[in-house]
Amino acid sequence: MAKMKALVCRECGKEYPTEAIHVCELCFGPLEVKYNYDEIKTKVSRQSIEAGPKSLWRYQDFLPIEGKPTVGLYAGFTPLVRAHNLGAYLGIDELYIKNDCVNHPTLSFKDRVVAVALTRARELGFETAACASTGNLANSVAAHAAQAGMQCYVFIPGDLEAAKVLGNLIYRPKVIEIEGTYDDVNRLCSEIAGERQWAFVNVNVRPYYAEGSKTLAYETAEQLGWRAPDQVVVPMASGSLLTKIWKGLNEFKTVGLLDAVNTKVNGAQAEGCSPIATAYKQGRDFFKPVKPSTIAKSLAIGNPADGYYALKTVAESGGAMDAVSDDEVVEGIKLLAQTEGIFAETAGGVTIGVLQKLAKQGLIKRDDVTVAYITGNGLKTQEAVVDSVGRPYRIPPSLAKFEQTFGQQGEA
Repeated sequence: MAKMKALVCRECGKEYPTEAIHVCELCFGPLEVKYNYDEIKTKVSRQSIEAGPKSLWRYQDFLPIEGKPTVGLYAGFTPLVRAHNLGAYLGIDELYIKNDCVNHPTLSFKDRVVAVALTRARELGFETAACASTGNLANSVAAHAAQAGMQCYVFIPGDLEAAKVLGNLIYRPKVIEIEGTYDDVNRLCSEIAGERQWAFVNVNVRPYYAEGSKTLAYETAEQLGWRAPDQVVVPMASGSLLTKIWKGLNEFKTVGLLDAVNTKVNGAQAEGCSPIATAYKQGRDFFKPVKPSTIAKSLAIGNPADGYYALKTVAESGGAMDAVSDDEVVEGIKLLAQTEGIFAETAGGVTIGVLQKLAKQGLIKRDDVTVAYITGNGLKTQEAVVDSVGRPYRIPPSLAKFEQTFGQQGEA
């Protein structure tokens, strides 16, 4: 019996075959994968997972592919870091950083979703990969397409950080910069997807792509000793990652891998693009699209596809949402680096900034087992912090000058 039953509309419940479709033809609601959990339950155990590969594919039975994985074989299973120093600073006794800064091969959590999406795309017979991206996704699609021998087109806003643009070009895809925001890019890609037989990972292949995010939840639970955390803090762009972490934890409970899930799911956005967090703070269950204006460009989606579902997830879990200014984003990046030695991109600064706010507000308590998701590497967004970290000391090659500068004990 197949583990994937169907694609099902998240609004009206109509079911579709597991093909390259993503929108319900009746109500235009988004589609997601429906699984046969009774079948999965017969195949998995804590022991079988622990004996699996040191990658996200140790959770293959929960992922929407029919055969063996063929793309992104080394993605995932990134460190869960016990953040003693940052926890002491914030007043949280058991704080962890889920560090996707070191994910393979492009140093962001997008390597997870692309590994799943392109493995499924190849099963469906696609030869060309494509995406609309704020940066990290394009990097990952370009890299994985190169490894898979697929043609590749990536579409990005025209104002991305230089490292992310270079992180596309090095793999020799067709890189198309659009004069506009991510939402403009996404609209164009939706039109192209209707005309070309390409696997747009976050358009026509989106139901499979989104499932890759669940692996962050699976790894967290396993790395915590097969328990769900009390609190998680998740950066939000489309809102999909937040919803899938919740889904992943509850799937583990459904098949008996976790005894309970009492996790409060918290969402983090930058103030310059915070349609979901603003809706939460105003007590609304719907969001109003905005025009992004923030240094956190990887989160700059003004019309988030999963915004409604992110609000629903936070309400269901009893979590909260908040937003931080660009200055607070920079301070969050620096705080994580200076306490735990982890250099995160701007999305990580958003996560740490909101984590700090929630702790100060008492919404995250000292004894809560808390996990903050850091989804990308700071080397990709150096422009955000270059003016706030100072400059090197410059001296001639002279011991006397060194001691004059730093003193006999080596302190400035």
